Amino acid sequence: MPPELVAHVGELTRAVFLDEVGPRACDALFVFGGTDPGHWRTALRAYRLGYAPHIVVTGGVKPGALKHPGWIWGDTPESRVILRELVRGGVPKDCISCEDRSRNSLENVRFALDVFDFSRIRSLMFVGKSLGAGRQQATLAKWLGVGIDIVPYTFDAVVRGVLIDRRAWPETAVGRARVWGEYLRLRVYGARGDIEDRAPRLGELEAYVQPYLRGGPP
Repeated sequence: MPPELVAHVGELTRAVFLDEVGPRACDALFVFGGTDPGHWRTALRAYRLGYAPHIVVTGGVKPGALKHPGWIWGDTPESRVILRELVRGGVPKDCISCEDRSRNSLENVRFALDVFDFSRIRSLMFVGKSLGAGRQQATLAKWLGVGIDIVPYTFDAVVRGVLIDRRAWPETAVGRARVWGEYLRLRVYGARGDIEDRAPRLGELEAYVQPYLRGGPP
């Protein structure tokens, strides 16, 4: 992790967490896969507040991935648990589309194309960890095509006992490491065409980025 990181707090925050925007009604809600209860709790809140009439739920089984400490469902696909919790919370099952094969954010989006017709919507709210908001929005923008307004509705997550959000991340080693890792993913995945390449170039930090662009994933 480069020591110059703190000199670019503002740019890194905007790239990784996106600018702060207020929620608004959209044509559909997209839920990225994950084992954190924030995925279904945030999606349920969005539905109850009337932000979207239909929910697209994603996420399969990620072999070897570290699960949230509260996850009790073993190797059940993430989307199946999220769907179950949404229905338990009052969302009609016929208002939910579900894919259960994906293993990462890119596959969340690509495999969702098989279960929902995004060409009939003009606005999409997405749910995921705030730490991944920039990458999630860039992934949706890459694969859903032009003409869809993509609105974040994210939640802050705890990593190794540390809450990581857009304001506190520079204050801890865990927060700085996680944000730097996300920035590298934005650059690497953008360079290889998995997501829209929209991450800013940050002067002296380029010397640290280039080895990753040449040599593989961060």
